Amino acid sequence: MPWYAWLILVLALGSIVGGLMMLRDTAKKLPLTDEQLRKVHERNAEMDAKEARDR
Repeated sequence: MPWYAWLILVLALGSIVGGLMMLRDTAKKLPLTDEQLRKVHERNAEMDAKEARDR
């Protein structure tokens, strides 16, 4: 492969890895109250039960 193909490949991979690292660094946890967290857990349990029934 010519040198410019390697350069394009390295730049593309660097762009992907850099984007993923930036996304990871800017991700923040959502501050949920205990009530909201309980509702999320209940909804997840309901969806898991529904999926198990549908199989």
